[in-house]
Amino acid sequence: MTLYTQQSKNIRKTWLLMSVFLIVVVGIGWVFSQIYGNSSFVVVAVVFSLFMNFFSYWFSDKIVLAMSGARPIKREDDIELYRIVENLCITAGLKTPKIYMIDDPSPNAFATGRNQEHAAVAVTSGLRQMLKKNELEGVIAHELSHIGNKDILISTIIVILVGFVALMSDFFLRAQFFRSRKDDREGGGQAQMILMLVGIILAILTPIAAKLIQLAISRKREFLADASGALLTRYPEGLASALEKISNSQISLKRINKATAHLYISSPLKGDKGTNWLAKLFMTHPPAEERIDILRGMDIIK
Repeated sequence: MTLYTQQSKNIRKTWLLMSVFLIVVVGIGWVFSQIYGNSSFVVVAVVFSLFMNFFSYWFSDKIVLAMSGARPIKREDDIELYRIVENLCITAGLKTPKIYMIDDPSPNAFATGRNQEHAAVAVTSGLRQMLKKNELEGVIAHELSHIGNKDILISTIIVILVGFVALMSDFFLRAQFFRSRKDDREGGGQAQMILMLVGIILAILTPIAAKLIQLAISRKREFLADASGALLTRYPEGLASALEKISNSQISLKRINKATAHLYISSPLKGDKGTNWLAKLFMTHPPAEERIDILRGMDIIK
């Protein structure tokens, strides 16, 4: 199986997963509506989710950039960085994204946007100072691969879905807590109690499952972007060396946000490490050591 075949396969799997995810959201809304005896709950949930998806599709990149403290830079501000981005975009057949700088000594980078026509790549000043040219090319190639693989749009949609499910579940649990005993008795019956129990279980477990899905997709995408980036530069060692330096840095980002942590090339959460299966389950990124070993094991014919 070629890398390009794997890209198509992973993208199809992701869209299938998202479709199932949306069905689950509607199912949860139906359960809640049955418990409260009000079908409008499903309607409100669907309308609200559509609004949130519309809002995130058009404005998510601006929100992420603002949250990260990124500022746009011009060609004259960093000619070398601009040339690296432009040359790699020509090679990848992509439109040149907007380039942003984050004034932060912690080395890191991310890509955001809804498609390649409306994409942006942001790098920290620490990354710019720490990396050599071939290492910087590896990082930029990785981020451009996210754009080419449509990872930036998928990551945004998954974030919104996770947030919406968490919000809906929190609303249900709060409403259930304040529900009077009289209403419980009027809703009575064994079937009603079973339905209510199912609703509570879903409200508790679904946000956890949603978060795990988000992290799993993020980790898969990092491996794919590493491989795609190495193929783009024809020099896996550049990205491997960059990841080594970034992961070994003990400098934390000034603006750390768990909602956007999965977008970065390496986790900005310095405590996001672990070797056992449970720790890895909740990591936003695959272990840097695994990524570096895979890159250094690649055999690319130049």
